[in-house]
Amino acid sequence: MTRIKRVPSYPVMEAFYSIQGEGFYQGYAAYFLRLGGCDVGCVWCDVKESWDAKKHAKWSTEYMLEIIKNDPTQIVVVTGGEPLMHDCTELTHDLKEEGYQLHIETSGAYPISGEWDWICVSPKKFKAPLPEVLKKANELKVIIYHRSDFDWAEQFAKEVNPDCKLFLQPEWSKSKEMMPQIVQYIQTHPQWVLSLQIHKYMGVR
Repeated sequence: MTRIKRVPSYPVMEAFYSIQGEGFYQGYAAYFLRLGGCDVGCVWCDVKESWDAKKHAKWSTEYMLEIIKNDPTQIVVVTGGEPLMHDCTELTHDLKEEGYQLHIETSGAYPISGEWDWICVSPKKFKAPLPEVLKKANELKVIIYHRSDFDWAEQFAKEVNPDCKLFLQPEWSKSKEMMPQIVQYIQTHPQWVLSLQIHKYMGVR
């Protein structure tokens, strides 16, 4: 597996202060760093412009800190794209020195690099997550696009640690169709919890 080589800066598609709209930390204020670069290729991805890392300016961690400090955030979420295509060791080291709580959202297709307080793995069918990443996940968030995705979700639920939080989230364009099925599934499988993209309902990023 080829990893983008370690660099002193990172391609950033966008950086913004908002509300975490998904998963266990839903509703918390958080600063988001969206790194460019992804080879997972989800057909329903809503940030396909993040896929090509070369299209995005590289930021040093020093510059990231200058930007982040403008807002009173405690949580920094690193997302993508697929952020673990990059070596995140320097990124997490520098941000942790400033006292931030660091979360990552990843497909799990690449090995973990860096030091994280919360690891959300959202597996994709187009590139399977690594077993060693699933074992480190604090949160498993499975996107439900089709009825068959429930069985697929259960496969990964068997691979995470017992304390991992389990979430089912409707794919946005299919939410009206899949929501009743997800609700029914959670009622009969209460180990799962519903995740909603509340930022989209709120009209924020």
